[in-house]
Amino acid sequence: MNKRVVVTGLGAVTPVGNDVETFWSSLKAGVCGIDFIKGFPTEDLPAKVAAELKDFDPVALGLDLPYVRKQDRFTILATIAAEEALRMSGLKAARDGEDGGNIDPFRLGVYMGSGVGGFFQQYTESVKMYTAGAKMISPTFITKMIANIAGGNIAIRNNACGPNLTVVAACATSTISLGEAYRSIQHGCVDAIIAGGSEAPLIPMGIAAFANARALSRVDDPKYACLPFHVNRSGFVMGEGAGALVLEEYEHAKARGAQIFAEVVGYGHTCDAYHVAAPNPTGLTQAEAIRQCLTEADYRPDDVLHINAHGTGTGLNDPAETKSYKLALGDDAYKAHINSTKSMTGHLLGAAGAVEAIATILSLREGIVPPTIGLDNPDPDCDLDYTPLVARKAPLTLGLSNSLGFGGHNACIAFRQV
Repeated sequence: MNKRVVVTGLGAVTPVGNDVETFWSSLKAGVCGIDFIKGFPTEDLPAKVAAELKDFDPVALGLDLPYVRKQDRFTILATIAAEEALRMSGLKAARDGEDGGNIDPFRLGVYMGSGVGGFFQQYTESVKMYTAGAKMISPTFITKMIANIAGGNIAIRNNACGPNLTVVAACATSTISLGEAYRSIQHGCVDAIIAGGSEAPLIPMGIAAFANARALSRVDDPKYACLPFHVNRSGFVMGEGAGALVLEEYEHAKARGAQIFAEVVGYGHTCDAYHVAAPNPTGLTQAEAIRQCLTEADYRPDDVLHINAHGTGTGLNDPAETKSYKLALGDDAYKAHINSTKSMTGHLLGAAGAVEAIATILSLREGIVPPTIGLDNPDPDCDLDYTPLVARKAPLTLGLSNSLGFGGHNACIAFRQV
């Protein structure tokens, strides 16, 4: 018999808040985290806006300076999110000779994904190679750059000796991380997993690459740049951040008196097998991931459904995603309370799914659907209830977080209140 899996900790570093409380307050208020890029010159770049972190100080957020100096930014963000989630959960895997542990270190895992990994290190060390030669390459280049190093560092810091998995699946990365963590706990392999994703892609090469692929919005007004489901949408806005959730076996959590935020009740995962960047325009393969998730979640017609959509604001994504909801839900698609928090956070790539899962859980707990800001003129082909402009209260019973990624990766995860 499969074990029940619950969420006992949340951690987030985002363009609208460097902790979960601030992040959630900003979403409910419709705060836009998108602005002109301040981290580097943009004169030669085709896109000049992004969703950067604000007032971000990793030392003030709990990391020691020597650690910060040894890490790429994506690892720093992942570590902060993971340790906020662990503090919230109260889980501790004690080392030999320590007191106070409440989980066997070999029963605590880390599934922290990233779409790109240490992008800044790749960029700066490449410049060194071509300008100064091989002798100038940093001896720490590899251990800052590789995508699995965020999960490795989180495990080292928290004595998590269980399975350590790094998912790399573009924008579906951290939803798949959560889903695979759910499966591992469900099948009894471990008692808890710190799961999520982190991304720090805001470097000149990153902006140039996505813009030249015609994926990024080039709108000059930051508040009108990211427009999911809007008739005038013109591409996504890139952001940076991290999200982490502590998933835990229900009886283990209950025995130690842990706070439970939600239960994970479904997961679906498919591939378009269609194109390296464009989604399947029919919505069929995306709909199958949603159907799998809804079936496992025991979706009922009387459920009040909330969906945190992938909702990137690209010409191809939004109508295909809309079709997928109609295929998966039939007429019930028109009853669902759907939104795109990317309208506020920008697109956090490999971190998006985990951050949006946190928003989905908090929506369920409070019965509030944050808005899709800027949605003052919806595309007629995107005719579902995408919660335009302002937050809305609703007696939600089931929440889905949906993610789609380059390469055709589709993933959907479901939550209920306990």
